Amino acid sequence: MQTPIPCLFMRGGTSKGPFFLETDLPADLPTRDRVLLSVMGSPDKRQIDGLGGAHPLTSKVGIVRPSTTPGVDLDFLFAQLQPDKDTVDTTPNCGNMLAAVVPFALERGLVQAQGDTSTFRVLTLNTDMQCDITVQTPLGPNGQRHVEYAGDARIDGAPGSSAPITINFLDTAGSVAPGLLPTGNVRDVIDGVAVTCIDNGMPLVIFKAADVGRTGYESVAELNADTELKARIERLRIAAGHAMGLGDVTPKNYPKMTLIAPPRDGGALSTRSFIPHVCHDAIGVLAAVTVGTACVLQGSVCDGVAVVPEGASKKVSVEHPTGEFSVELATEPAADAPGGQAVTKAALLRTARLLMRGEAMVPASVWAPAR
Repeated sequence: MQTPIPCLFMRGGTSKGPFFLETDLPADLPTRDRVLLSVMGSPDKRQIDGLGGAHPLTSKVGIVRPSTTPGVDLDFLFAQLQPDKDTVDTTPNCGNMLAAVVPFALERGLVQAQGDTSTFRVLTLNTDMQCDITVQTPLGPNGQRHVEYAGDARIDGAPGSSAPITINFLDTAGSVAPGLLPTGNVRDVIDGVAVTCIDNGMPLVIFKAADVGRTGYESVAELNADTELKARIERLRIAAGHAMGLGDVTPKNYPKMTLIAPPRDGGALSTRSFIPHVCHDAIGVLAAVTVGTACVLQGSVCDGVAVVPEGASKKVSVEHPTGEFSVELATEPAADAPGGQAVTKAALLRTARLLMRGEAMVPASVWAPAR
């Protein structure tokens, strides 16, 4: 006999995966992780026996519950799985999957629509980060409000257009690492490479592509086939992990590694993001926020590379292999802040869509080790 577990399969931004109510999953964490591995079909590079899409961007899970934190509506736990590994990592956040949290909660009745638009505060349990997420909830023909998925908003990395989902991050600095600049410096030299180690929602190591002998405009396929570069980046990542106070990051999915180059398509700068061993087809939501933050910090490796607008409120367009990702940043001068600027707001636009509703089937053998 297989055990059915209710789930909604959802696209969030440029990622997708099953979403579960926390109460529908085992409370025992080892058992829960075995269930999630089975649902996704890991470890297997094709994930042929599960729902995973044979890529880190499609090997993600969302777990949601009503929040008991004052002023917060929903708690979200993100789980990163890997196609060919038996790991379930709930340490980092995922801003793409975050975009699907409120639609999921409305679909499952955890919250009720407020009007033509509905805004709910979400606490990401992975990093203790809060954000306000706004979705469109118009009246339907039956007089009931519903999540609107159709619209004119476009994001690079997802085909077509959808209804906009606005995410306003409230406090992202030091989400995993100990502080916005965990080494205490805006710029460091690690393993012979000038880097900015920064965490404004996602721990990143940012460095110029030219400093590792690349242009920063290579295709994703070229970079994924570049074994010499990948080995060089991994040595740098491990060294940077210790410098950032993250310990031995060899088995971890962070810090992500981001190569930068001058912009080519009217944006602020060009990026190639390793997550951390595979080059991203685009760039992660919180990685884009963190890159954008580095662009406004004086003395970072982005100085002399990034083209950043003037003014306290800035739209920083982060170019990536399949387009661009715009981040709205608000800053104010602060003598005691890193780079002389304090980031007071980070907001962005995403989309999401419900792809399927049903039950994930879990084989009986998954439960046996817990008995």
